[in-house]
Amino acid sequence: MPELSHRRRSLVLAICCMSLLIVSLDNTALNVALPSMRKELGASVAGMQWTVDAYTLVLASLLMLAGSTADRIGRRKVFKAGLVLFTLGSLLCSLAPNLESLVAFRMVQAVGGSMLNPVAMSIITNTFTEPRERARAGSGCGGGVGGAVSMAAGPLVGGLLVDSVGWRAIFWVNLPVGLAALLLTVRYVPESRAPKARRPDPVGQLLIIALLGSLTYAIIEAPLAGWTSPLILTFAGTAALSLVGLLVYEPRRAEPLIDLRFFRSAPFSGATVIAVCAFAALGGFLFMNTLYLQDVRGFSALHAGLYMLPMAALTFVCAPLSGRLVGSRGPRLPLLVAGVAMAASGVLFAVFEAETSTPLLFTGYVLFGLGFGMVNAPITNTAVSGMPRAQAGVAAAVASTSRQVGQTLGVAVIGAVLAAGVHGRSYDDTFVAASRPAWWILTGCGLCVLLVGALTSGPWALRSARRTAARLEGTETGRVSAGAAR
Repeated sequence: MPELSHRRRSLVLAICCMSLLIVSLDNTALNVALPSMRKELGASVAGMQWTVDAYTLVLASLLMLAGSTADRIGRRKVFKAGLVLFTLGSLLCSLAPNLESLVAFRMVQAVGGSMLNPVAMSIITNTFTEPRERARAGSGCGGGVGGAVSMAAGPLVGGLLVDSVGWRAIFWVNLPVGLAALLLTVRYVPESRAPKARRPDPVGQLLIIALLGSLTYAIIEAPLAGWTSPLILTFAGTAALSLVGLLVYEPRRAEPLIDLRFFRSAPFSGATVIAVCAFAALGGFLFMNTLYLQDVRGFSALHAGLYMLPMAALTFVCAPLSGRLVGSRGPRLPLLVAGVAMAASGVLFAVFEAETSTPLLFTGYVLFGLGFGMVNAPITNTAVSGMPRAQAGVAAAVASTSRQVGQTLGVAVIGAVLAAGVHGRSYDDTFVAASRPAWWILTGCGLCVLLVGALTSGPWALRSARRTAARLEGTETGRVSAGAAR
């Protein structure tokens, strides 16, 4: 790909940031609209869980497939297709006549979103060739715009739109942004492909879809159907068999969808666990607080969005600070701070019923925003730490997938716990008591971030990463030599 001018590279970066912003903003804004959707569409707690999880589940299932497909057939081509599908899905969501249609159209959105997230980062990587400039562009677009800005703006923008126009307006916002990004992509984004793209792994992809889909369905529907019902046991069994299939099948492939040898690296395994726990906490935290503020306290959507501003503001402020700490001192300190803050936030709600006291509620929001702002930057850094350069993109894609898996499971588990505690009764009478086990789960997520972060960022962990990298480089060198000999 020819060297682009500074102006052209800046335009490409802006286009990629636009796409990441609408993908992440859509989900954070949606949370504020859940009570309005529930009332209009007559949905249960499980229905609201599916509205969120249908999106994150499909996104998690297809991220790695979209990234490898873009490397093979062209990144701009896949990026354009993603923008078209995401924009079309947004339009269909805004017209959904019932809950079932909304969930289906959210899945269309997610198929498009899966083509935007990893492909945008690949385009940035290939546009900014100087390492420091590339790192600044990638962290600013992925962690800043895609994470902190959407977290800060989502609840406020969502609340404003729901109160002034209605929940369908949340999806209308994506239409002009998606169309503008599509036109600018056609005009300014150059086409690029990987020198040696990974081969498709359809069996591995189907196993991942079966694993995540079956597990999520079993968790969400179990409170209504019963944990020991034949339906739930069938889906749980399907998830278990899919996991076994992945563990048996993937190591036998020369180019697997998920290279299980990555998990021999302690930092990589730690980053995967931390991503799942941190984003599970985020998904559950937003889901519970949205329902509490609007259904129990009776706030409007905008009022609820304003109440969550302390959390969003701390996330916005701490995300770049965390990135600088990772660059200067490594990921250990931000991970420890994140784990302590997220666990402390959970304890405030679980032990002191922080939701019943406005000062404690805001303190819990501030602590969670501090923790989540600190945790995002170290995840990708820790995942790719010590990995061979040729494998860094795949490692980062696994970390991104782990984030979406975590958010999916967080909403599924927390919603299931909440639904089991409420038992169809009024939120006013039961919400605080029913949510206490859920807050203990979120506390556990914070403690997991703390402990795993401490264990996988020390000297022995870095040595394990170097050993894993050496094995991977040796395998890759041998494969290239064999190919040249043939």
